[in-house]
Amino acid sequence: MISLHRSCFLNNTSISGSSSPFSYKLKKLPPASVKVTALGPNRDRNSGVLIENNNTLKEIRENGTFSVADVDSNPTVAGGDRDVYYDDAAAAEDQLVTPWAISVASGYSLLRDPHHNKGLAFTEKERDAHYLRGLLPPTVISQELQVKKMMRSIRQYQVPLQKYMAMMDLQETNERLFYKLLIDNVEELLPVVYTPTVGEACQKYGSIFRRPQGLFISLKEKGKIHEVLRNWPQKNIQVIVVTDGERILGLGDLGCQGMGIPIGKLSLYTALGGVRPSACLPVTIDVGTNNEQLLNDEFYIGLRQRRATGQEYAELMHEFMIAVKQNYGEKVLVQFEDFANHNAFDLLAKYGTTHLVFNDDIQGTASVVLAGLVAALKLVGGTLADHRFLFLGAGEAGTGIAELIALEISKQTNMPLEEARKKISLVDSKGLIVKSRIDSLQHFKKPWAHDHEPIQKLVDAVNGIKPTVLIGTSGVGRTFTKEVVEAMAALNDKPIIFSLSNPTSQSECTAEEAYSWSQGRAIFSSGSPFDPVEYNGRVFMPGQANNAYIFPGFGLGLIMSGAIRVHDDMLLAASEALAAQVTQENFDKGLIYPPFKNIRKISAHIAANVAAKAYELGLATRQPQPKDLVKYAESCMYSPAYRSYR
Repeated sequence: MISLHRSCFLNNTSISGSSSPFSYKLKKLPPASVKVTALGPNRDRNSGVLIENNNTLKEIRENGTFSVADVDSNPTVAGGDRDVYYDDAAAAEDQLVTPWAISVASGYSLLRDPHHNKGLAFTEKERDAHYLRGLLPPTVISQELQVKKMMRSIRQYQVPLQKYMAMMDLQETNERLFYKLLIDNVEELLPVVYTPTVGEACQKYGSIFRRPQGLFISLKEKGKIHEVLRNWPQKNIQVIVVTDGERILGLGDLGCQGMGIPIGKLSLYTALGGVRPSACLPVTIDVGTNNEQLLNDEFYIGLRQRRATGQEYAELMHEFMIAVKQNYGEKVLVQFEDFANHNAFDLLAKYGTTHLVFNDDIQGTASVVLAGLVAALKLVGGTLADHRFLFLGAGEAGTGIAELIALEISKQTNMPLEEARKKISLVDSKGLIVKSRIDSLQHFKKPWAHDHEPIQKLVDAVNGIKPTVLIGTSGVGRTFTKEVVEAMAALNDKPIIFSLSNPTSQSECTAEEAYSWSQGRAIFSSGSPFDPVEYNGRVFMPGQANNAYIFPGFGLGLIMSGAIRVHDDMLLAASEALAAQVTQENFDKGLIYPPFKNIRKISAHIAANVAAKAYELGLATRQPQPKDLVKYAESCMYSPAYRSYR
């Protein structure tokens, strides 16, 4: 595997660069491979390089078949994690040293390449072929034993943030082992790599930051974003998760330190949805922060200024969106994550017609909650149109869920959308959203302003609206008080209570509170995980309306169909696919979501439904349509199993 850069060219006898102090001598070998000895300024032997089949490294799968390693076979101008970076201490300070010279797949550098490193799993043959002798202890172990060892190590940590850091260290040193570990232990490790632990990681990101795992694009890069994107070593990007850090979970403005969210989301795209790691790009847009604590923190890693707004903000985001399309094409999925309400809705509306964009807080949350509600109907009876819904919280998540519920009711009953919306009421910080407040409401709240007398308190809204479903998206913990839950239980035999705010500390109520205050009658689900609850001799298994059920499979469906736009019907298709995966055994345990241990199977069905809808709507570009979309989705999924190198 070799990549020649701007200053290097290959001729019949050597590889040289006009500005490089390094020279390379070719040894004559059989046509199948050529070995290159790299000499540094002190003429010491650096490593061996394997060049095969048009500059690609071939891998031998365990079944004996061949595949090309996930590398760019074309010359590239970017450096990257496969390059040898020289920082020669012997060189004088004014001596020119090339920052990269040649991409290698052998020796010391191979052990530091997370995409190809296998640690002690390198075979005896591979150790000989790739100059690994002496760089590893003599034992050879399997990937399965490595997984067992890592899980034992991670379980020894008592603090969740320590487990998170251990997982991030593994991701940066051995990518395939990281994903193997996460896939095989998803129920245990999902709360570690994502919510709730990722919230604390973002809060302390400046202190725990070690190595960059994504692109940081700040106001300093304005006018140069196209070039900045080219600095990323991977070129075939299919999914970008981007945040500006203004509304991280329920924790508020964390500025540049919100990078933990795109990194975590894309880890789940790979582990749960099977999207290749090399096709994923985490991005943080840094326009400053209004968090005074961060601005005064000596370890803060972002711009030390108040947030840019208005035209300055809009111009930076527009340049980013244009550059993304120019670099990666029309079919790259851009997922907006944890933007503040005013920007989230504007960005989705502005770019929804020109780019393949998706907002997980608005659309992903809505899809997973709708799936839970559809499944819950099998426990309480009736159709969606038979129920009344009350929300605490009227931001991105609340209004997004409400709109998707209304769309599904309209679809099922042929009821006008405006009429379907009347079955849904929202409470914000100023009370029930009613028509008398219409002039002071933000645009995304206005569709939910109904004819009703003003109500200030949530418990009064419960008694006045008489909902069968109570959904919390407020980001404020313990707002579903005992009085509120008891009111829901008094109105309904089986009150449906979704406490969705993240992280756990911001949940509107705990699982134990929901079950005990409703005398064990509530159908409960939350945004962050809760342990099983025992009440009156019965064990209740709380559901988790985790967006991770939806967005990995949703993204895979868009990718495998070559979709160019996201349509609301695709979100409905994803909800229906997820709800269909809940079995009678799950219902018997009180669950309205399937277990996460089957998440790759679930994601394949969601991807198939989404892709089918893309083909039906004429938004798919990958032709012809596969006959069995579920099997095709499964075949597209990334496998973390080690490859064999020759």
